[in-house]
Amino acid sequence: MNPAENYILKTPQPYCAILLELQVLIEHSAPEAQLLFKWHLPFYYLDGKMFCFLNFRKRFVDLSFVYGTDLNDPDQHLVAGENRKRLRSLRYHNVDEIDAEVVIGFLEQMKTFLKS
Repeated sequence: MNPAENYILKTPQPYCAILLELQVLIEHSAPEAQLLFKWHLPFYYLDGKMFCFLNFRKRFVDLSFVYGTDLNDPDQHLVAGENRKRLRSLRYHNVDEIDAEVVIGFLEQMKTFLKS
């Protein structure tokens, strides 16, 4: 098993369910993205560039975008946190908080940003 998939499956509930739901949305939106295990986290790469990554943080899960400050976020869904300069995240405490339309919108924006 891929170490990134192992990370997701070994995460305790309800966070494993959040990670699995986000994994489905990412792989649906960017089927060409490659799932790798970098810095002890599941990272998705698109055309050799960091696309996004998943991070379980004891009480929540982040779907993070390394170039998050370049994304259009008029409804302020993205969280900066921890003195991050460019990185921004969508943060979830349970699977019911996930709005697939919002997640896919940011994934599509990131795909466009990486291609420019």
